[in-house]
Amino acid sequence: MDLYEYQARDLFEKHGVPVLGGAVATTPAEARAAAETIGAKSGGVTVVKAQVKTGGRGKAGGVKVAKSADEAEQYAEQILGMDIKGHTVKKVMIAQGAQIAEEYYFSLLLDRANRTYLALCSKEGGMDIETLAVERPEALARIPVDPNVGIDDAKAAEIIQAAGFPEADHAALANVLKQLWEVYHDEDATLVEVNPLVKTEDGQILALDGKVSIDDNSAFRHPEHAEFVDHSKTDPLEVLAIEKGLNYVKLDGNVGIIGNGAGLVMSTLDVVAYAGEEFTGGAAKPANFLDIGGGANAEVMADGLDVIFEDAQVKAVFVNVFGGITACDAVADGIVKAYDILASHGKDPKPLVVRLDGNNADLGRQILDEAKLPLLERVDTMDGAARRVAELAAAAN
Repeated sequence: MDLYEYQARDLFEKHGVPVLGGAVATTPAEARAAAETIGAKSGGVTVVKAQVKTGGRGKAGGVKVAKSADEAEQYAEQILGMDIKGHTVKKVMIAQGAQIAEEYYFSLLLDRANRTYLALCSKEGGMDIETLAVERPEALARIPVDPNVGIDDAKAAEIIQAAGFPEADHAALANVLKQLWEVYHDEDATLVEVNPLVKTEDGQILALDGKVSIDDNSAFRHPEHAEFVDHSKTDPLEVLAIEKGLNYVKLDGNVGIIGNGAGLVMSTLDVVAYAGEEFTGGAAKPANFLDIGGGANAEVMADGLDVIFEDAQVKAVFVNVFGGITACDAVADGIVKAYDILASHGKDPKPLVVRLDGNNADLGRQILDEAKLPLLERVDTMDGAARRVAELAAAAN
């Protein structure tokens, strides 16, 4: 999960990284009010910064220096609604102005190729760091960081010396680098970047612009990270699936897919896509990825169908389960329960093709046969089920 700049700033502040005042605004009036408060600390000067998860904001006109609250309001009006590389600006950050003497660059990231972390640092920060890395790579220090040690005093000194900073700034820079390591480590990040990391005219080292990416796999350790999720950028069905704890991704087709195990679900997407091309001329395509997992119970199965049935694009659903830890009778019970949930919500079911194999498959098939659920068909082979669901979806278009 990539954070907005204002979220990264707040995370930095939480871990003691030196930052300046900042507040988020969604309207020009809110921007003015924030500038009146924050600007009082910097002679009335604030910076109005578009909040989008992409680079190049400054070059696109999404960062403006305001010398008064009036100007901050005017700039916010210009920036809000702006399109920056396909991202619409819905929020701006009002940041305290700074007297900048020098701009630096620092980042800590996951080096997958070498199975370690990597620190990047340069005395030449700013908007064109990418150009610097290509044209003058010697100006960008690249220092491996042992995950078991992190950035301690020795590693901070190594990074700073490799980047060529003057001795007088070593102590202040070392403290900031160690604090940024704390952000990276404690928040389970895969990227912490500061550009620019600045030295002010009075000698302070400040993080003026931060970028943080957090490993979603660490969510169980960080329930507080849920507040960082921007649901306005997430499909409503994916939001509903998250609330139900489902591994769901919305696609653009018309055949709902449920399986147990990521490999089986991916294979199911393929066979449905092939069947859609061969049998219906492309009129049937997968509408989602939904993995109910290896130990799913009836409740999870019911929740999965409930989410898929909410998708107006879905014309038919394929449940493809190979019973292992998840027994087929539990899946069948979940399907029956899902129909009850739909009925209680006043919703009609959609054509449903079910293929059960493996642990307790015979019992699962028996449960479905006895339930006589409307619009449900059982097909015993994966390819046959894919062809049938593609046929049903194409007929419903």
